[in-house]
Amino acid sequence: MDENNHRPQQGLPKRMALLAWVTLFVVFFLFFDEQIENRFNPNQTPEVIHVGDTIELKLKQNRSGHYVVNGTINGQPVVYLLDTGATTVTIPGHLADRLNLVPGYPQTVSTANGNRTVYRTTAEILTIDKIMLYNVAANLNDGMTGDYILLGMSALKQLDFKQSDGWLYLSQSN
Repeated sequence: MDENNHRPQQGLPKRMALLAWVTLFVVFFLFFDEQIENRFNPNQTPEVIHVGDTIELKLKQNRSGHYVVNGTINGQPVVYLLDTGATTVTIPGHLADRLNLVPGYPQTVSTANGNRTVYRTTAEILTIDKIMLYNVAANLNDGMTGDYILLGMSALKQLDFKQSDGWLYLSQSN
């Protein structure tokens, strides 16, 4: 009878060891996941400079040479990949509902992956950290599978920007 009382406790050290390993794995996963995200998007909280009525964002280039920054479209969080070679802001089609975007008329555009049919839309409010833009022309592209928004010239032409030594400075005067 004494043996039966000790059997449930024999598995307790194994369960505690398993729980410790699982906890350690989760902690490492979260740490390294954040490190990887920071390498892709080093601008999680960009430096914001206010000079009079001008807002300036200082964005660091990521390891691949791109500028990535957080923002919103119609109040929903997004991640932008700045693309001065893109005429228009380009949004993966599968994000349309989440971003409250209505697909408009189709048009054919030339992309790095060949010709694509996209659907015109308008982002009523587009923010890049503290910078706010209104009624920005955009395209919904069903051929894009990721969740990143290509921030093209339909948004960037409304800002002043300059690049220097791995930094991009975006500014907007009110």
